[in-house]
Amino acid sequence: MKNPKIILLILLIGALLVSGFQCKLFPQSKIVVNKVKPITLNYWRVNDGPDNFSDIILAFRKVYSHININYRQFRLEEYEMALLEAWAEDRGPDIFSVPNAWLGKYETKILPMPQEINVGRQVLTGTIKKDYKVILETKKIPTTREFKETYVDTVFQDVYRQNKLWGVPLTLDTLALYYNRDLLNSAKIVDPPKTWQEFVEDVRLTTIKDRTGDIIQSGVAMGTADNIPNSIDVLSLLMLQNETQMIAPSGIGTAMESSSLSDSNYYPGEEALRFYTDFANPTKETYSWNKKMPDALEIFVQGKSAFFIGDSTYLDIIRTSAPKLNFDIAKMPQIEGSIREINYANYWVEVAAKKTVYPNEAWNFLLFMSDPLNVKSYLNRAKHPTAHRALIKDQLEDIDLAPFVNEVLTARSWYLGKDYRATGVFFKQMINDVLDGRKSIKEAISFCAQQVNQTY
Repeated sequence: MKNPKIILLILLIGALLVSGFQCKLFPQSKIVVNKVKPITLNYWRVNDGPDNFSDIILAFRKVYSHININYRQFRLEEYEMALLEAWAEDRGPDIFSVPNAWLGKYETKILPMPQEINVGRQVLTGTIKKDYKVILETKKIPTTREFKETYVDTVFQDVYRQNKLWGVPLTLDTLALYYNRDLLNSAKIVDPPKTWQEFVEDVRLTTIKDRTGDIIQSGVAMGTADNIPNSIDVLSLLMLQNETQMIAPSGIGTAMESSSLSDSNYYPGEEALRFYTDFANPTKETYSWNKKMPDALEIFVQGKSAFFIGDSTYLDIIRTSAPKLNFDIAKMPQIEGSIREINYANYWVEVAAKKTVYPNEAWNFLLFMSDPLNVKSYLNRAKHPTAHRALIKDQLEDIDLAPFVNEVLTARSWYLGKDYRATGVFFKQMINDVLDGRKSIKEAISFCAQQVNQTY
């Protein structure tokens, strides 16, 4: 015969379970409830204001109502110092944005993409009596193959390091050729140049000097280091187009003195540096710029330069500064006869902070935000070219973005070492050493490569 006390105990436990006391009896239920407790993710970024992200954040909060996104915008010149100070005081952001060139330097501050994330959300259930129910989700992260197929090639090459994915881009910018229509019309130039050979001829036709040889109208701001905003990017592009071995075969350091081609007697890095600096060499027919001239953007805005090389961020700057300037944008020139097109990528990567106390929630927001269906609102508001393959065709219909979007599939960049700022200094020193006659082309590029390699 069964023990009546045991039967009574079983019935009592069953009644408690049915009546909803399981939260008190089982500690797992407290974990479930904690998954939807209110939290705030601090998101730090440069350039774009909060309005550009309002649609994404609103859509995210409709699904995850317990997660608030505190977006903070910084000026570029203050951003890095703000990050360093915040990290030193353990009050850094949960999510932040870094240029692709910063990934190596700040690798120890970044939480790479996990294999899966666990998050909770509340859903309203019931018909007559409505109530909120907590749902736990285990989300599978995109595989390496899926990530590679989602973004243009250079993103995977930059973001996939040490068998890990370190972040997600929302956009990808490229260098393009801004040109003054009036100055090209005056020089009887029908179309913007498609090759560097055509570019050299157009620069010659649009550069005007006075009797003493001083430049009064520049064909293009090229050849110098300090008064051209994108001098390092332009020179890097020329080297990449010329098949320079920017990264050594070992993967450690640069080999700008050697070629990625089979001809060991050809030095493409030297040729690219010579071509670039010739635009600031008074003895060359391409001479159209020098170190004494004002900032390149300023000259273009004033209508005194036929060409300006820059990414899409300069579009609004030029329109605001010179609303009556008759200008347009074309794709970057390529080397004549080259079997493939090469452009230069410059973009930011959204990353999760290694010290965040909300790693699952931070990565959940990053993946939600970077989904092609969600990121479209940001791209439309901010007017940035896309990094997603799936959105390229749509953006090609945008008259302003088309020149940049046309380049994203062929855009490349290279790892500038752990100290990207130092690499920039070394490149500028290399240019100035050539212009000032302190070193030959060969000596300057060899010295620069040695210095860059010390940062790897």
